[in-house]
Amino acid sequence: MRTVDFAPLLRSSIGFENLNRLVDFATRGGDDAYPPYNIEKVGEGAYRISMAVAGFGQDELDLTVQENMLIVVGRAGDPADQGDRQFIHRGIAKRAFERRFQLADTIKVTGAGYENGLLNISLVREVPEHKKPRRIAIDGIAPTTVEARVEEQREAA
Repeated sequence: MRTVDFAPLLRSSIGFENLNRLVDFATRGGDDAYPPYNIEKVGEGAYRISMAVAGFGQDELDLTVQENMLIVVGRAGDPADQGDRQFIHRGIAKRAFERRFQLADTIKVTGAGYENGLLNISLVREVPEHKKPRRIAIDGIAPTTVEARVEEQREAA
């Protein structure tokens, strides 16, 4: 399924040049289970990504936003730094990871916090004025409402 031709679907679309890249990214296999995370909507246009990063310190986590990609990297400490610790059972995974999130053009990262083993990343949707829906005048005539047109017809009669 890696060689899907979207040309017939995109005949009436403009600006979807990166669709093939997004499909490849979504269908790529791999170990995407670590660390577990939630994406939740916390308000109108506000979102939060919560990642379970138990055992990691704030200095071992890096967040980077590059173009429309949020990259979260966790660096596991050197096992030699554990001193005299001997584990009988080690169920808390602490291994290096890199997790990537594709962001829409209108999504901005506003902050991050670390609490109770969870890394919380705040996001907000900011739609610029030039991307909001607007009415286009035809031949310079401003669009009017239906009620205004009915009133104009009454006055003309």
